[in-house]
Amino acid sequence: MTDADVVTGEDGKTRCRWGSSDERYRDYHDTEWGRPVTDERGLYEKLCLESLQSGLSWALILRKRDEIRDALAGFVPDAVAAFESKDIEALLQDPRVIRNRRKLEAIVQNARATVAMRDETPLTELVWSFRPRRPRQPRTYTDLPSLSEESKQLAKELKRRGFLFVGPTTVYSTMQAVGLVNDHLADCFVRSEVDDAQRGVQRLFTGR
Repeated sequence: MTDADVVTGEDGKTRCRWGSSDERYRDYHDTEWGRPVTDERGLYEKLCLESLQSGLSWALILRKRDEIRDALAGFVPDAVAAFESKDIEALLQDPRVIRNRRKLEAIVQNARATVAMRDETPLTELVWSFRPRRPRQPRTYTDLPSLSEESKQLAKELKRRGFLFVGPTTVYSTMQAVGLVNDHLADCFVRSEVDDAQRGVQRLFTGR
């Protein structure tokens, strides 16, 4: 472990370096990133935010997240699925969102795909079925991949079901954010908390 990979804050807690850069990042790192998300709306939102972030900084997404959520009907899939062309055009003039037509159209299409999946394999069930069987124990940033075999397969399956803007790198970032993988570094204080939460999810989906 290098000093650059983890830092000890004024609160005495050791955390991943990226989670100590400012208060907004610290809060996201400590309370949200990597903690399991198991509800449909939450998973859909995380996937949308990671898609919006593509090519941009995560700091921008965090700063605008509340405004984006407000503009996109709280990321409620049924509500977003009802958006029409006129709604996309309105969003392209809305400073609250990332005004990228392809990304906004993907968000609407992905809401429709999410709704369509409910009678077969709901989004939550599908996403969590791709949790890696053998968790990693990353100690440095160099141990963290930008994608994985599971993210490739999940991206392929999501695309088959009609999702857009879900490449394997975006999907891996989503897997990190929603707790399918625990990529907090080994000496980060959050890691053990996420491990415990993941075991709870294991029991939720397998009964064990």
